[in-house]
Amino acid sequence: MVEDLRATARRFSRRSLFATTGLLGLAAAGAAVSAGVNAAADTDAVQRTLNAHDVGQTVGGVAPVISTERVYSKSRGREVDLVTILPPGVPAENLPVSLLLHGLHGTARTAAVGNIAGLLAAAVTTRLSPAFGFVALDGGDNYWHDHGTGDDPMSMLVNEVPGWLAQRRLGGADGLPFAVTGTSMGGFGAFVYSRRRFEQGRPLSAVATMSPGLLTSWTEMAKRNAFINADQWAALDPLRNLDKLGPAPIGLWCGDRDRFIEGCRRFIATAHPEVGLITPGAHTDEYWSTVTPDVLRFLSRHVG
Repeated sequence: MVEDLRATARRFSRRSLFATTGLLGLAAAGAAVSAGVNAAADTDAVQRTLNAHDVGQTVGGVAPVISTERVYSKSRGREVDLVTILPPGVPAENLPVSLLLHGLHGTARTAAVGNIAGLLAAAVTTRLSPAFGFVALDGGDNYWHDHGTGDDPMSMLVNEVPGWLAQRRLGGADGLPFAVTGTSMGGFGAFVYSRRRFEQGRPLSAVATMSPGLLTSWTEMAKRNAFINADQWAALDPLRNLDKLGPAPIGLWCGDRDRFIEGCRRFIATAHPEVGLITPGAHTDEYWSTVTPDVLRFLSRHVG
């Protein structure tokens, strides 16, 4: 079966998968239509109506292996979806994984923007990328931290996810994700997660963010009701805590018409990430589909 999958996808060269957007743009466009994506210009969120089987669209006839489970999170005080996105035809045991953090009003089932799941499956099958997977969880709308209500998605990521992954024999014996990937609010959360892992003495190998929610005004951030006050936001804001993010290589991609463009430009100018790209686009799945090939290439360099 593995060889059949590789034969199906072998016609896609490294150039067609990672260096151009022609094939991938068509694949992502198809995914966007089938998923019912629609973005409002004045919101952070991309509303997506997805069923479990819609998380990853096929690329070249190769589809990811998707599993959705319900687990109880003590940190969040509720059951949450745990979605694993794995490449087909490779052993899952000890497979490296990256967290995949959703944006505002999103869920674990909507975290795989830009058809990143389908592209991962094709890239691994064609051996253009080392094998790894994604794991996504429901994080609520509080920018992946404790708003003061006892709902603490960051504690879930740091303290509970390793055990869940170890139980499923993912991420090695300790169940630690090697990387974190986040979009919009999830990009903000990715930076905070990198900081927490660094504080634990277990730094990440990579941090990938698409259109991360880096606002420069408390007036704007306050509208999201995600922080108790400006001081709590300042204590967590990646732009004001660059020295606390740890040594992990960072990738940041943002569209030039994105509402977070000012903060993203500032981050690139001051943090000097390994990848910092501003390209044409807005806060939409259509834009993310143009950068997910590069996001995967970045992550693939740091699997280990």
